[in-house]
Amino acid sequence: MSPKELTYIEDALGHEKFLKTQCQEAAQNLQDMELKNCVEQLQQKHQQIFDSFYNMI
Repeated sequence: MSPKELTYIEDALGHEKFLKTQCQEAAQNLQDMELKNCVEQLQQKHQQIFDSFYNMI
């Protein structure tokens, strides 16, 4: 893997971590259970994407 490709993966990891954190915070503040479940699913999806990128390195 080239240094440039590694940089792209590191950036993607940072973005996915940020999005997962944002979903966690949003879910904690939501009252509507349906919306909260939807945001929690997004959080899980971002964790899966993070894990996929992490496994590339």
